[in-house]
Amino acid sequence: MFKFLFDRDTWQEVFDSFSKNKLRSILTMVGVWWGILLLIGLLGSARGLENSFNRLFGSFATNSVFVWGQSTSKPFKGFQEGRQVRLSLTDAKKVEENVEGIEFLVPRNQNQASVVRNFLSGNFGINGDYPLLDQVQKKKLIHGRFINQNDIDDNKKVVVISEDAYKQLFEKDEMPIGEYIEINKINFKVVGMFENGNVNMGPTSDMHIPFTTFQQIYNQGDQIGWMMITGKPEYDIKQIEEDAKLLLKNLNKIHPKDKRAFGSFNLGNEFSKITGFLIGMQFLTWFVGIATLIAGVFAIGNILLITVKERTKEIGVRRALGATPFEIKRQIVVEAVFLTIVAGIFGIISGGWILIGLDAAFGQGDDATIVNASVSIGVVFIALVILVVLGTLIGLIPAFKATSVKPIEALREE
Repeated sequence: MFKFLFDRDTWQEVFDSFSKNKLRSILTMVGVWWGILLLIGLLGSARGLENSFNRLFGSFATNSVFVWGQSTSKPFKGFQEGRQVRLSLTDAKKVEENVEGIEFLVPRNQNQASVVRNFLSGNFGINGDYPLLDQVQKKKLIHGRFINQNDIDDNKKVVVISEDAYKQLFEKDEMPIGEYIEINKINFKVVGMFENGNVNMGPTSDMHIPFTTFQQIYNQGDQIGWMMITGKPEYDIKQIEEDAKLLLKNLNKIHPKDKRAFGSFNLGNEFSKITGFLIGMQFLTWFVGIATLIAGVFAIGNILLITVKERTKEIGVRRALGATPFEIKRQIVVEAVFLTIVAGIFGIISGGWILIGLDAAFGQGDDATIVNASVSIGVVFIALVILVVLGTLIGLIPAFKATSVKPIEALREE
């Protein structure tokens, strides 16, 4: 069989057959070419969207939920409706200790403040945070460091600023690390600067100071603004959210059916929806691409049936000269596989150029919607295997047709 594939006469016959009907052969290959192009283009675009999404949320622990206090909607245990709910460090500790599946819990505080440096000033969001925040919401540091445990323990007046805050308070190319800025007329030493994120969860994070320092200067006591809860990978973040809210209601004497008392945003739930959409899109892409390929390969089969009909007398001569039915079938199958592979290779090349064009048009800059649109070598290999299998199967139909006519009847064919 392999010797047959390297036989010069085999390929001479293949090229002679196609050269007699060049236009028909090219038009036949268009269906397969379009199917592969569609498959590569759509799969690459889906991967580009996934890369874009991962870049947006890559710094977040996606199996997370944000919880904050609001106002009650039901009276309970002597408290009137409309009571303002404020979370506390005690609440956060109880939730972390009693709700199953929590990996990290980060209490946070936030306030607006006037910030001054020399003759430059601006209003910014000031966040009181723990070092743990950098594990669940990673900051892309440009200079310096994030808050550490020593800053917390000693109530240090240090600050980590955003790139936007730097542009408003410092001259271009000026090094901010070690410089001082005034936050509500209190001097803070800049110890780090981070890159602005593409997406922000929660209030604007222009500046981060130690949580304990925030408590002290804003007289917060035990109160917190909200908490970020990250679940372990094997746990359902939706269930963690429900358990945490129920415990918080018990701790704060809130009616169990009060749905307004605590607000929340479940990042894990939203992330699952988008992940499901991307998986569905990839499945649909494979379905549409393979369906188009099958349609294109069937077109090749139909054309080969016509070709076999036209070559009936030629086949009769070959049979009369001693060619076996297997040799005739093998020749027809090779022609079918050759057509599908050539069309497929052109489709892969065209699809690659389309992905390059998409990346150039939509994949550049911080606001890119399709990032590094591409397909793996494995996908290309699978597509080629599918082509070979489909080409072989569809080639068997005209192959059996070619050998179904007896040699003496084929020689009589006009």
